[in-house]
Amino acid sequence: MSNDLVSIIMPSYNCGRFVRETIESVMAQTYSNWELLFVDDCSTDDTETIVRSFDDPRIHYYKNEHNSGAAVSRNRALREAKGHWIAFLDSDDLWLPEKLEKQIHFMEENGYRFSYHQYDEID
Repeated sequence: MSNDLVSIIMPSYNCGRFVRETIESVMAQTYSNWELLFVDDCSTDDTETIVRSFDDPRIHYYKNEHNSGAAVSRNRALREAKGHWIAFLDSDDLWLPEKLEKQIHFMEENGYRFSYHQYDEID
């Protein structure tokens, strides 16, 4: 399996309650060649403080000048992305530790450029 960079796109708005656990699920990935492009859509809670508390050069924090919505935030992160692969993650979702490793292996093994997988909702 190659070790190509994965750009993880994460838009956010007032996700302070969840974002620490979400970022920790990214940091726990067995596939470690990633960058997290976190775009804050003008949160009014402690989102920025929490995200900036992570001391990892792979995490890039951006803040929109105006509240613009998830699509604009995703597009901003896509413009900054440097990875061969793009992965989307909402700021209140979690990944299992082998998510990236398994998905990239599957795509490379099958010659896929795009894939999507099901998810479970937790209440």
